[in-house]
Amino acid sequence: MFIRVKTSKNSPKQSVQIVESYRNEKNQPRQRIVRHLGTAFTEEELKRLKDFAEFEKAKLEAEKTPALFKPEHLAEAAIDARKNIDDKPLRVNLKNLREQARITTGIHEVFGSIYNELGFNNLFDRRKESAGKNLRHITMARLANPVSKRSSVQDLSKDFGINLSLDSVYRMMDNITDDIISKAQNCAHGAAKGLLGEEISLLFYDCTTLYFESFTEDELKKNGYSKDMKFNQPQVVLGLLSTSEGLPVGYEVFPGNQYEGHTLHTVIPKIKEKYNLKRVIFTADSAMLSKANLDYLEKQGVEYIVAARLKSLTDKWKAKVTESNAPLRSFDYGKDTRLIVTYSDKLAKKNKHDRDEAIRKLQEKLEKSSNPKSLISNYGYKKFMRVTGDIDCRIDEEKYEEAANFDGLHGVITNVKDMDDSAVVDHYRQLWLIEECFRISKHDLKIRPIYHWTPKRIKAHILICFIALTCARNLAYRVRLRFEPMSVARIVNALNHVQLSILWDKKTECRYVLPSKINEDARKLYKTVNLSTNTTPYKM
Repeated sequence: MFIRVKTSKNSPKQSVQIVESYRNEKNQPRQRIVRHLGTAFTEEELKRLKDFAEFEKAKLEAEKTPALFKPEHLAEAAIDARKNIDDKPLRVNLKNLREQARITTGIHEVFGSIYNELGFNNLFDRRKESAGKNLRHITMARLANPVSKRSSVQDLSKDFGINLSLDSVYRMMDNITDDIISKAQNCAHGAAKGLLGEEISLLFYDCTTLYFESFTEDELKKNGYSKDMKFNQPQVVLGLLSTSEGLPVGYEVFPGNQYEGHTLHTVIPKIKEKYNLKRVIFTADSAMLSKANLDYLEKQGVEYIVAARLKSLTDKWKAKVTESNAPLRSFDYGKDTRLIVTYSDKLAKKNKHDRDEAIRKLQEKLEKSSNPKSLISNYGYKKFMRVTGDIDCRIDEEKYEEAANFDGLHGVITNVKDMDDSAVVDHYRQLWLIEECFRISKHDLKIRPIYHWTPKRIKAHILICFIALTCARNLAYRVRLRFEPMSVARIVNALNHVQLSILWDKKTECRYVLPSKINEDARKLYKTVNLSTNTTPYKM
């Protein structure tokens, strides 16, 4: 290609064109206009058009030049080449360099390192190597920007230099078997053991619901009690296990109409079988508390620390727990169990504020509503209402005062014998870590709503989110140990800003990589996984 300036007789006009030579079907040399850039009337206009023509010609040449690598391999080759940086000088003519691609590499480098180290790169056998790569790329995309699989494929191409077809992603999801799901959970458990340097004995368990953008039920998608208040939409129940440090070790998926308290009968045998634990201290919130569940745990030889429903105790026990605001009290609760009750001024203020706010909203609705009895269906209002006859609804002052007696109080029931009361309470308070896992899953990784319909793809989607969560919590734990606490959102933001430019030399056809300046958070994250943060340009 070359730039041609075409003049007209008896006219100051000069046309600037990009022209290329070619041979016709008779092998005769010919020329054709590739692009007409414009017409200049002055020397200044001509100079600007010629400069613009040089820029456009370089772009056209780059587009027509066969790539040395496929787009997917271009990104991977650039990352791999970083490992071989040396001190030899690079002699290049800057005027010959053109940017071929700009790629976000922080996610794939740092989270990719964690992903491989935990063993997730070996979930598929060698016969399905492409499926294994697709799982890795889709997991990285979910960490970077949790969107639909279709949008993830677009993000990978646009931002990461990774070209996947949507069909290949769906094929990968269809190839995820129960055996692969089990292997992934073994990887998570092994990583947690390795990081903590000890056998895991204390496990936290909690359930949440994941709803679908659908109104059709099947054997897995069922309507049930929704923690997202999507009662008219099918859901599944997800039970998650984590360590006391918030490291995920496993999960189970249940039909959406499964009462979470009944999930124990599936989870406990699998915990004992899969993890070969010598001792299990099961920790869960009050949703798991029922006499049947506690009896079941006792029969299974499992120790437990479970939140108590103080307001549901017998009148005798209610009187005992509300007679004092001491910071820590312990009661013999029978059958070698203790009821431990704590009091906190901070919690008391919160309880009172929440109750007063509920009363204020209820009063407003009672004054405005033509049918006050319709408010009974709302549990938050019902517990403070008194209904007499057909139309008389009012705030029940006795219920208000009774609720106030429990302000600031919290209780746990345990059968653990070798922990003092304070240690038991401290262990229970770590339950927020698994709740944070759910928050990360729902908000940072957007595990729900689920847009897949078949049980196989639903389970595959949850596995992808579990792997992403495991990588995120694993990295967050490590960076907290070495530097400082970082939220998953902060980690992802830092790594999304680590980029590199791939430059192509139009004369030598060599490729060079120019890494971006690295931010301080990203530097700490790279150092956490022992990766170089060298920003020196290098040759591919």
